[in-house]
Amino acid sequence: MQDAVIQDRRPFVFINCAMSADGKISSPSREQVRISGSLDRERVDALRAGSDGIMVGVGTVLADDPHLRIRSPALRSERKNLGLPEHPLRIVADSMARTPLGASVLGEGCIIAVSASASEERVATLSRNAQIVRAGESRVDLSSLMGLLYDRGVSRLMVEGGAELNWSLIEARLVDEISAFVGPMIIGGRGAPTLVDGPGFIRDFPRLELRSIEAIDGGALLSWQVL
Repeated sequence: MQDAVIQDRRPFVFINCAMSADGKISSPSREQVRISGSLDRERVDALRAGSDGIMVGVGTVLADDPHLRIRSPALRSERKNLGLPEHPLRIVADSMARTPLGASVLGEGCIIAVSASASEERVATLSRNAQIVRAGESRVDLSSLMGLLYDRGVSRLMVEGGAELNWSLIEARLVDEISAFVGPMIIGGRGAPTLVDGPGFIRDFPRLELRSIEAIDGGALLSWQVL
């Protein structure tokens, strides 16, 4: 697997998420729902610490305003002792440069990936608090973006959603692993986002190989390799 990733000149890409027992990652109103417990949050922090970059879509930024930084001082110290930046790079896939100027993700170590169709004015303003990379014409070309990130030293990329970005990456065959904490709750709602939204597959469904199941925080942590 690792050899194939190097040959493709892209990072090893894994999706991590928390979802309800019925597969929802937030409420029907798209408000964030606390699904996982303290043990899973510690696990996620460790995954971040072991990554070179953390990526989300602009929809997640607009809905949740994530920081995408490592919480644990001990994990940050470990990275510094290894000669790494305190936090991994924070990457936002944002085709039209819609990231709010006050978004928590912005600042040193943030990359905003935009398309050629993004407003030059918005791009110029965002560039004051982030590195801007262009990939694609009307929307971010994720395959090209993976190559750009790889060239910037990102060999392991953690994806934290949302559902549309997850779909786009899986549809482009750019995902190597998926881990999901399945929490002991039901959210429901036809319009509530799931792990993967988008148009969906009607044939050639991507196949997964289950790697592990672990009971944690009253739910289950599932890990799959994408075949």
